[in-house]
Amino acid sequence: MTPGSDRPAAPPTAEHRRLAESSDPGAPWRLWGPYLSGRQWGTVREDYSADGDAWTSLPFDQAHQRAYRWGEDGLGGVCDRFGFLNFSIALWNGRDPVLKERLFGLTNGEGNHGEDVKEYWWAVDSTPTHSWMEWLYRYPQAEYPYRLLREANAARGRDEREYELSDTGVLDDNRFFDVAVTYAKAGPDDYCITVTATNHGPDPAELHLLPQLWFRNTWAWGRDPRTASLRPRGRSFSTVAGVTAVRAEHEMLGRYELVAHDCPAADSPAPTLLLCDNETDAVGLYGAERNRTRYAKNGIDRYVVHGDADAVFVAGADDDDVTDTRPDHHGQDAAPSGPGSEPRTKAAFWYRFSAVAPGASVSIRLRLSTDEPGEATFGPDFDAVVADRRLEADEFYDVVIPADRDAVDRDIARRAFAGLLWGKQLYRYTVAHWLSGDPASPAPPAQRLTGRNESWGHLALADVLSMPDEWEYPWFASWDLAFHCVALAHVDPAFAKHQLVLLCREWSMHPNGQLPAYEWEFGDVNPPVHAWATWQVYLIDGRRDPDFLARILSKLLLNFAWWLNRKDPDGSDLFEGGFLGMDNIGLFDRSKGLPPGTRLQQSDATAWMAFSCLQMLTIAVELAPGSKAWDDVATTFLEHFLSIAKAMTEFGSHGISLWDEEDRFFYDVLTHPDGTSERLRVRSMVGLLPLLGVAVPPATLAEQLPDYTARLTWLVRHRPQDSVGLQSCTGPDGSRTALALVGGDRLPAVLSRLFDEGAFLSPHGIRSLSAEYRTPFTTVVDGVPFGIGYEPGESHSGMFGGNSNWRGPVWFPVNALLADALRSHGAFDPDRTVEVPTGSGRSMSLAQAADLLDDRLIGLFRPGPDGRRPSDGSRIEATDDPLWRAHPTFSEYFDGDTGEGLGASHQTGWTALVAHLLCRRPEEDRHG
Repeated sequence: MTPGSDRPAAPPTAEHRRLAESSDPGAPWRLWGPYLSGRQWGTVREDYSADGDAWTSLPFDQAHQRAYRWGEDGLGGVCDRFGFLNFSIALWNGRDPVLKERLFGLTNGEGNHGEDVKEYWWAVDSTPTHSWMEWLYRYPQAEYPYRLLREANAARGRDEREYELSDTGVLDDNRFFDVAVTYAKAGPDDYCITVTATNHGPDPAELHLLPQLWFRNTWAWGRDPRTASLRPRGRSFSTVAGVTAVRAEHEMLGRYELVAHDCPAADSPAPTLLLCDNETDAVGLYGAERNRTRYAKNGIDRYVVHGDADAVFVAGADDDDVTDTRPDHHGQDAAPSGPGSEPRTKAAFWYRFSAVAPGASVSIRLRLSTDEPGEATFGPDFDAVVADRRLEADEFYDVVIPADRDAVDRDIARRAFAGLLWGKQLYRYTVAHWLSGDPASPAPPAQRLTGRNESWGHLALADVLSMPDEWEYPWFASWDLAFHCVALAHVDPAFAKHQLVLLCREWSMHPNGQLPAYEWEFGDVNPPVHAWATWQVYLIDGRRDPDFLARILSKLLLNFAWWLNRKDPDGSDLFEGGFLGMDNIGLFDRSKGLPPGTRLQQSDATAWMAFSCLQMLTIAVELAPGSKAWDDVATTFLEHFLSIAKAMTEFGSHGISLWDEEDRFFYDVLTHPDGTSERLRVRSMVGLLPLLGVAVPPATLAEQLPDYTARLTWLVRHRPQDSVGLQSCTGPDGSRTALALVGGDRLPAVLSRLFDEGAFLSPHGIRSLSAEYRTPFTTVVDGVPFGIGYEPGESHSGMFGGNSNWRGPVWFPVNALLADALRSHGAFDPDRTVEVPTGSGRSMSLAQAADLLDDRLIGLFRPGPDGRRPSDGSRIEATDDPLWRAHPTFSEYFDGDTGEGLGASHQTGWTALVAHLLCRRPEEDRHG
């Protein structure tokens, strides 16, 4: 069955059949995938410092020497869903000062626009069970310019572009290798792996390929006594000729064999098997007297790059008689022993190519499985599996992506899905253990117990989660995740549902009902979009899983209560929330404390809550026919929505509302201790979000929800002054009603600004701040001067310190929500038209206007008349070289004037909503 049982009938594909067998996260086909992180260093999880500076607590320069506590990272790698056994690719070009084992980038303090990865790679393809995956990395042939990238960016200000790897000259004349990694599952625990490197430069070039296998260090912390071991199999372990192997054994995971095939093109066809341990090099890092092991984590780097013959154990290439008499991890002399007698925890197969010819490719093959190696390991079966899985991936996406999409749009959708699926990473974090420390480690600083996340000691996650970006955001964020799930539902509804449920479980959600925001501060506030995502996933999945709706809604009742109690402390039905994921959109940092007695009633926080009310009301309406209790819940959210709608119109002793009748727009309002209030008249996304507060009840509501209907009738009759959120219109086919924050003559006023090209409407979507502020807006608040200016691209402000900017760019998720809101307004009043662009004299229906917005968002990734994608901007991807043109990236946000992708360069998470726009079918556009 295809995801969404009411979609056009189509024969199930092999991948759909695998998905049907794999609804549970523990299903066999979900055991292995790209769950290995793109970056573990510099995360909060690995920060055991006194000052909470995660970026410097474990920096990139120490990542190859230090054992991680909570996860692992690597290039184009895979691991099991528990993160015990990991596989990835390491590279060396004969010039780099360190083995290329992980992606390099600048920390938040090093980049002139915050954290910034300085590599080129692409998720090319993936199926949801990861039965087929492709990944591509672009590796320079010259020495990687680590120091230059740091120094050049440090010398640039916020008003300058970032200095990129392509600016250094190391990629000139295509002097790089394209390293393509493919994975094809012959079974749930059997990966056929191919690594192909192509020299695109004009001269022969040196390359070393080192596929690596290692165990996450679970044994050094005093909490997990289970054993793990890697042992070389030598060259005579079986009758199979031309292979080298290492056996991995883990007390829980069981036994695996990684088998490497000889490569005739290499300097020596048989790879050299190198072994060390995933243990910190305390001698090299800290000058300790000895390490816990004779061969530390960076042993392979020290051996290959620096020629340190004592850094690794070298397994025999031709026999099993190699002995090892160096000191063991206790510092004592060991008796001679065979290579398999003393287990290790990290291994690499070293293939050397001293001169790969221009235009030539070299390829190696490996197999990771539970099977004993045999004649079939690299026989015809290997090639057949690879070919079959590639074909099955094509068949799967032929069903997922509508047939009427052209080749360009199909490629956009498939690449977006690939990035989203490669962004699934293992996230392990037990906050109580992190706060208190581990039995076998020094106690953390005392400041930790009163610092970051100290009130989230209940949170204990060890799950595969959808990450916003595998390098810049290798941790979940609750509102990002909600958007991810909507796109994921088109290919893997079971996983999407599991993600949404997971954040509501007792080991994620705070006991007070708050959803965790993100690991830098779980107690921060993200917009409440969980209910919306739940409803969307339910629709995409074919409206066939009401139990999923009930599970989420029952938990979101707690979350709603948290919002009421914590973010509306005076019961005014006007909400605070701080930055709400929109970083620097305000005149000042809205997350910082205000003077005592001062409140900031936020247009966006209040609109988000009205939006959330309506989404939960919609879910309750869907569930009500099965249980009368949900009828009561629907009534509750009706009351809350109407109260919020009224509060947005009038509040306070001076009657100042969030709606400015003179300016015809919504604004935040600052209320002072003496009761006086002032509007912060900045036209931004804050004032557009009230458009999201709209729902069109189904025609059958009166029959299905008698309590809701009776209460609504009573309110209209007896308290009409409290029913400003109830909108009505009469058309040729009778009267209609809707719940909407913005109605009457306010709707055209807001839409006029929305579609004004001199304000919010750009060629690529809706800007987050009006372009009217190309000349900055200034004002005085409480005697303090503030200003804000339109910045279409990277931020010139240091507010929040990172690379996110809401002062002008186009952000994909809120744009998608605005387009959907327009459709809902249009479903209520199909005869209403809007002038697009404002002042053009061209009118269209609201549904057509929504389609126009969608088209502009998709257009970010479509080649224009000059063959260039707007999202490529002036980056190297925009060159005429097809090697660069072939690979779109899905950025965090987009320049409000040019559409160039900015911020995180692989934020396929919520920007993957482009795939949702391309794959959405009419039956999924239901407005509730």
